[in-house]
Amino acid sequence: MATLDTLKLALVQKASATTSTEKQPLSDEQYSAGFDIFMKDPGWTTYQNFIIPQLSQVLGPLFRSRLRISVLEIGPGPKSVLGHLPDDQKQKITKYAAFEPNELFASRLEEWLHSTPFPSLECPPDINRTFFTSHVPDNCKLSVDDEKFDVILFCHSMYGMTCKREFVSRAVNMLVERPGGGLVVVFHREGLQINGMVSHRTTSFPTGVVSVADSDDGLDNFAQFMAGFTVQDESLRALWRSVCRELGHRDSAHPGDLLFSAPNIMVTFTRHAFSGPLWSARFLKTVKNRQASRRLPGGTVRPKAIIGVRQCVAWALAKKTGLTVLGGGHSGHCIWSNILAVDMRGLDQVHVLAAEDTDCGPLIVAESGCKTEDIIRKALASGLTVPLGARPSVGAGLWLQGGIGHLSRLHGLACDAIVGAVVVSVDSGKVFTVGCMPSQHRPDDAIHLEDTELLWAIKGAGTNFGIVISVAFKAYPTPTYSVRNWIVPLDDMAAARAKLSDFDKLIARELPRSCSADAYLFWNNDQLHLGVTMYETSTTTSCVTLVALTRAYTILGPEMSIKVVDSVGVFDTEMYMAEMHGGHGGGKTSSFKRCLFLKDIGEPRIANILLKAIEDRPTPLCYLHLLQGGGAISDVPADSTAFGCRDWDFACVITGVWPRDQDGTKEAAAAMRWVYEVAGRLLPLSAGAYGADLGPDPRDAALAAKAFGPNLPRLARLKQRWDPRNVLAYACPLPPPPKDPKLIVLVTGESGAGKDYCAGVWACRLNKSGGAARVASISEATKREYAAASGANFKRLLDDRAYKEQHRAALTAFFKSQVEQRPQLAEEHFLKAIYSAAGADVLFITGMRDKAPVAMFSHLVPDSKLVEVRIETSEEVRRARRCGYHTGDDSLENRNDSLEYSPSFAFLNDAEGGFLVRSFFEMHLLPFMHPSLQHLADMVRQIPDFPKTDINFRHILGIAQQRGGLKLCTSLLQTHFIGDWAQTSSIVCVETGGLIFASALAFQVDVPLALIREKDKLPPPVVSVAKASSHISGVAGKDQSEKTIEMEVGVIPKNSKVVVVDDVLATGKTLCAVLRLLREAGVELGDVSVMVVAEFPFHRGREMLYREGFGRVNVQSLLVFGGA
Repeated sequence: MATLDTLKLALVQKASATTSTEKQPLSDEQYSAGFDIFMKDPGWTTYQNFIIPQLSQVLGPLFRSRLRISVLEIGPGPKSVLGHLPDDQKQKITKYAAFEPNELFASRLEEWLHSTPFPSLECPPDINRTFFTSHVPDNCKLSVDDEKFDVILFCHSMYGMTCKREFVSRAVNMLVERPGGGLVVVFHREGLQINGMVSHRTTSFPTGVVSVADSDDGLDNFAQFMAGFTVQDESLRALWRSVCRELGHRDSAHPGDLLFSAPNIMVTFTRHAFSGPLWSARFLKTVKNRQASRRLPGGTVRPKAIIGVRQCVAWALAKKTGLTVLGGGHSGHCIWSNILAVDMRGLDQVHVLAAEDTDCGPLIVAESGCKTEDIIRKALASGLTVPLGARPSVGAGLWLQGGIGHLSRLHGLACDAIVGAVVVSVDSGKVFTVGCMPSQHRPDDAIHLEDTELLWAIKGAGTNFGIVISVAFKAYPTPTYSVRNWIVPLDDMAAARAKLSDFDKLIARELPRSCSADAYLFWNNDQLHLGVTMYETSTTTSCVTLVALTRAYTILGPEMSIKVVDSVGVFDTEMYMAEMHGGHGGGKTSSFKRCLFLKDIGEPRIANILLKAIEDRPTPLCYLHLLQGGGAISDVPADSTAFGCRDWDFACVITGVWPRDQDGTKEAAAAMRWVYEVAGRLLPLSAGAYGADLGPDPRDAALAAKAFGPNLPRLARLKQRWDPRNVLAYACPLPPPPKDPKLIVLVTGESGAGKDYCAGVWACRLNKSGGAARVASISEATKREYAAASGANFKRLLDDRAYKEQHRAALTAFFKSQVEQRPQLAEEHFLKAIYSAAGADVLFITGMRDKAPVAMFSHLVPDSKLVEVRIETSEEVRRARRCGYHTGDDSLENRNDSLEYSPSFAFLNDAEGGFLVRSFFEMHLLPFMHPSLQHLADMVRQIPDFPKTDINFRHILGIAQQRGGLKLCTSLLQTHFIGDWAQTSSIVCVETGGLIFASALAFQVDVPLALIREKDKLPPPVVSVAKASSHISGVAGKDQSEKTIEMEVGVIPKNSKVVVVDDVLATGKTLCAVLRLLREAGVELGDVSVMVVAEFPFHRGREMLYREGFGRVNVQSLLVFGGA
């Protein structure tokens, strides 16, 4: 299927060859007739599946941060695409202007705007019936030229603009200058090149299709619209129709129509588009991948040292854009248009370390600009090797995302050999080392991470979490390779199925793990062929079993060739490079591939798909390559590294190939489409997909969903942690992390108090009321590890109370020893419990052993409300529930006879039956799920880059500026207070934020205020303490010196209960000062409660309160927000 760009070029060339042709501009009616073709199916599908959802997504953060949005649209046509945005976004648009030179379209647009698609417009739409120019004319009197806009949209309206950069530049200069800035959004056919500008984000939609009726009138309208002009020469019009029919694709699903490929792209720009350093913006012809090499990046830089990489990251963070990383250049996503490319090929050193020089045995330390052949050659000189891939020119993208080669069955994947790495964080620009990285290869300013999560992620998904500078590989003795080749002609499909099954079951499965057999299915000389290459690796003698070799000769016949080569020479033995199609088409080909993992390739359904794929190949050079797996690959548990697809026999590489001079043609497009079609048929039968080839192409989405096996949710969470701004947006796509439960209830108490029973009842009640609740035991992980170490029965430890009591002392001792060895054990177990509850609204966690768990763990789940319910009961009841066992040492179950902190709630669970348990749930836990809390949260706008860059400010006080906001907040503060307002003598507040909410609350509950203000703002006598600057003052760079806060003496009666009300709890510094002041004023801390409107757990404010001795003060918050 030819692309629209190919069609346009052919039409223009035909017109240019006709010297007598007089070109005339399209009339408004002619333009409208051509435009309408794109607005019907399947052209409209591009709008439904790409333009509208992408526009809504990219505008979402901007719209959420502002109450009013101004829009300028260039060439909207008869109806703005903005009219298809969700209602909540359309309601934010308060100003709309447009340039629409087509009089017919402009009239229809004005008529459409009369139907009030934007209900919040504060002034009439400003429709300028003229062209948007790349500069402001001297005589221009249009008011829009003096205005600034939040959003400027070009939706397929740049086709007549010859120097697109100048038009985009003018639009960028018309964006508002305020925190968060504005966006220029451009939708265009793929291939858009805007030189010298760096985009905020680039997204593609390669599957767009346009259909046109195969009639003379239909093709005349379409051809002149595509050419951009009309002609009166009937002979040329006839030629144009012929071109359309020659290039158009016919499909039974669209009878009577011609189809053309219409790949689309969305590019967005901010005011930072010009702010790039003077890096080269050029096509990188040396990039191996042909698709990538045809793109023009926003800039390229080739660092020679780590400082250069850090500068690139710092620049990307400051400009809020992404980066691509170029290593071997085999990935189709290493270069993206208008995105800065970091070319790592300047970092290409390889170091060999002998066993005596490291603590990890012999190592190969390779920088990420190295090619596979560079590493293997250097290692070979020292008698060593690394299990890398089979292609000499591939780079770090291979090692970090898997790496399947001829040693994989013996030593594992390339990523399995990684034992350490140096990484530049794309969140902070800092340098980290992980794992076993020799000291001489650790940068001086690098921070060594004891946390193993990053190393785990690098081993299989390493292009997603930072820019890897170098890795340390475990090295192995270098082998020699005996390579045997067979090429077997196949007479028919039945013979092919039988031969493929025999190869799998009788040859490949009989090989020892020191050998591997690859297969190729390809067509040559009008016949299907099966190619087989057997690799035998040995440091001494032959390892192929006589049975396997005999069967190979019986099934395949005598080998065509046999060679003995070393680790470098083996690169030249690949069949598709040396034997097939004259050596991969004579080396003048381009290719596109995707890889899936298969078991039992001889199984009829799989074999039929493979053979039918070759039969339906779109070009003669397409083939399937089957690389043998198993052995050491499957020895590694799926969750031991990020590479989670381990249980497979063959990796099937579906390879579309075409002559290089056909790049960009319908032949190339057909080969790529064939690859995806075959992959789609195999995917349901596969054991996963290989992530190394995948990127943000929407056609890769289904494959990416199966690329990491069971590890996908864990990787998604790590992506959010290590690349929260999605700087590496063009790597193998990971989904958004699973949402943590909205409410996490830590059910604590001594053994026998009934924690599991209460948690089960509460979860059941919530599920019956339409919620989604789960129960998890945080001690389950310890019991599982104890059972594995001691031989105890894990299931009985969970379900058999008497059995667990028998093991209690040993369990406690085991847990204590584990904590000594792994200081972060409690956090690990807590997060495992959270991760196990993906999809739940509420999670009840039992078995918590830590003091003040809300204070200690809330920062780990900053988007969730975390509360503790302590279950209390008498000793007699507990003893009965524990089958008569005395309490003894309950450290495994959180025994604290004298708590140093106040749990969120305490529940006495002495009564038989569940009535009181259910009543507690209805009164204290169910209100956390009330929709009014979400309504309040929706009133809090997020303001990016305020009060400084990289701070996403939550405008809590903005609640009071919205209709009904203060009333709702006051009502929730009143009803969620767990104390008794009738016994409250004073509401204490600190200016300014607390005063707004406290005043309304004090009026509502009829309790007097006790004001705390800065020094000299209250009349004497006063009591005073020093207060550190607030979090927001600190990040804003304001005066951070200590201030004095004061309260009038006697404003709070003695022996009275008080409630402190504030807008925010972040670091806890302000609240600590308030509590010290109340203590100075004679108020008992046991009589103090705290209520805040919003809490930011990231800053560990509760932990500070606990460590400062205020753990017994009960702190409640209505809302919880993640982020800094």
